[in-house]
Amino acid sequence: MSGKASSSQSSVGLSRSSALSHVYIQYPPLRCNVPGSRGLFYDDGNKSILSPTSDQVFSWKTVPFSPLVAPTSDSISEGPILSIRYSLDAKFIAIQRSDHEVQFRHRETGETFSQRCRPESESILGFFWTDCPLCDIVFVKTSGLDLFVYNSELKSLQLVETRKLIVSWYVYTHESRLVLLASGMQCKTFNGFQLSSAGVIRLPRFDMAMAKSEANSKPVLAAEDINIVTVYGRIYCLQVDRVAMLLHSYRFYRDAVIQQGSLPIYSSRIAVSVVDNVVLVHQNDAKVVILYDIYADSRAPISAPLPLLLRGFPRFNTSVSQSSREDSGSSEANVVPDNEAVIYGDEWTFLVPEFICDVANKLLWKIHLDLEAISASSSEVPSVLEFLQRRKLEANKAKQLCLAIARTVILERSPVPMVARAMDVLVTSYSHSVKTGSYLKGIKSEKTSPCSVPHVSSPRSGADASASRVDALEKSVKHASAAGVDNEYASDSEENPSSEPPKTNLSDLQIFDGSNPLNANGSEEQEAQLTSPAISPEEMYSFVFAPVEEEIVGDPSYLVAIIVEFLHSANSEKVKVHPNLYVLTVQLLVRNERYAELGLFVINKIVEPSKEVALQLLESGRQNFQTRKLGLDMLRQLSLHHDYVLFLVQDGYYLEALRYARKYKVNNVRPSLFLEAAFASNDSQHLAAILRFFSDFIPGFQKTSDHNTYYRILNEMNSSIAA
Repeated sequence: MSGKASSSQSSVGLSRSSALSHVYIQYPPLRCNVPGSRGLFYDDGNKSILSPTSDQVFSWKTVPFSPLVAPTSDSISEGPILSIRYSLDAKFIAIQRSDHEVQFRHRETGETFSQRCRPESESILGFFWTDCPLCDIVFVKTSGLDLFVYNSELKSLQLVETRKLIVSWYVYTHESRLVLLASGMQCKTFNGFQLSSAGVIRLPRFDMAMAKSEANSKPVLAAEDINIVTVYGRIYCLQVDRVAMLLHSYRFYRDAVIQQGSLPIYSSRIAVSVVDNVVLVHQNDAKVVILYDIYADSRAPISAPLPLLLRGFPRFNTSVSQSSREDSGSSEANVVPDNEAVIYGDEWTFLVPEFICDVANKLLWKIHLDLEAISASSSEVPSVLEFLQRRKLEANKAKQLCLAIARTVILERSPVPMVARAMDVLVTSYSHSVKTGSYLKGIKSEKTSPCSVPHVSSPRSGADASASRVDALEKSVKHASAAGVDNEYASDSEENPSSEPPKTNLSDLQIFDGSNPLNANGSEEQEAQLTSPAISPEEMYSFVFAPVEEEIVGDPSYLVAIIVEFLHSANSEKVKVHPNLYVLTVQLLVRNERYAELGLFVINKIVEPSKEVALQLLESGRQNFQTRKLGLDMLRQLSLHHDYVLFLVQDGYYLEALRYARKYKVNNVRPSLFLEAAFASNDSQHLAAILRFFSDFIPGFQKTSDHNTYYRILNEMNSSIAA
């Protein structure tokens, strides 16, 4: 897929923070300009940008992305550089010097050696390092693949396997460990291999769709038309058909490659990015971005096409700039180059998944989603919530937006069926995240080794183009199995709690990081907190229902209806609801004097029994005896014998409480409570019965102060009666 953007440059006015956009790049960029630079190369295996000079190579880490990161450097020998990559263990630097030679340099010793091919019969298209147990490095040649291991004794490469194929060009990403080899007159026939920690897996040969422009004209597919991407843990290939103006999608399984559909494109020059599992199709002629969430069956874009926004670019007027320069004494320190404000420059190269390399100005930008703008652009609340619940890179922001949306739709008294669907989305997402263990996983880091790289200077050669098809993609919570291809279907629902995975008997190709399963967007794992955007019932109560209850005006019946829908969703998913939400339901029904309905809620277990609910029923039952009885019955149902006895005594049923305490062996109730209640009733017989009970069943009671006090009071009561 073409990494080149439109030759015309858009106005810096796009940098205004008020500009409407769903996708943005944040100023400042990572500046990779060094004197004598011979181009930029992206090392997808080590997630680094490399800038070689005549005798050195400078390397900038891109994960975690920081515009201020300092480069490291290594010495290299002079000579042409077609491609350059660090080994995955950071011990070697491999430099493709020509179509027939790759030079290797040991970083510690400085020793070099070269590996050559037969110039008369084949040429080297490119190479890549691998963590496959069979080999250390793979050469892609016009005659196929050569797999080598490094022999430390001989200090050279040793050929372990050759795969003979006719190859016109290739595309590879380290994250997918997948290489696609193009062949045929139109370069539309592909052989695929996945070289992972599980070994080498060969995919079935397949052809890509190519529309015919004229009867005798057959378009030829180029490396720039192909991107390998990973979305929600699945490996896809996105192919540009410039004649049909379509972006075809192919999904890779163990035993098949299946076309998944096509997306319309509106420019012959497009580029693809993937941010947080969202596919971004840059229409370079129109300078807009179209967003797709291809997990859903719908091929409709998430929102309307909007420009790419440059955020944070300093805009100084002349007088302010001049005065600040004079005050600082350094005019250069305050100068912001105008070329850093260019949007869709003609030397832009898009590096999948989420980077833009400005080759002319030696800048690297990172692409971001504006979740707030995306969520505000649609009135379909359930769909927006589903979209936000699938986001992982900015999980906290997605969660806060979901909470705000939930509060808003309730306060605006949106139709109950629509709010019910929204509740279903949130509850289902939470239930799934708990089952899969993705809820509040904490922070995880991904180890990245030094550099290995595709050339991103423009125009790109076949080897460079294939090398710069970088790390496939977005962060997904799901981890694939540790065998290169799982024997069972790798369920995608783990990353997508609010949607159901498609039904298929095929098993997906898996994604790897060394010997462990790799997350779909490994490039973000160092800098992103892997907490799920799912919202727990406790959070729903604290941040949605409780605040809404404080703000809502008038009849609370609507809020009760919404809570009931939430409870229904929670019950369907077998999610435990926080007792405070049941307490709130009781309060709302009592406030509206809907005692009969409250009774039905309790009897039918719509309001689940708990101590908190029982105490609220007892409190609310001061105005309604039946409600208070519901509270007492709930205490007994929950076997809260001590509390039940206390409330019986409080209501004056101290003899019943005494019998209950004896029956259920409630021994931790103070005798004084019963004695005080009997004395307050002014019934000497009751007081005598209670004294006799405690004397018979509590050893040593007759020696306590309570016994002496109330025995004296009983005698006084009897004396007064006799008199």
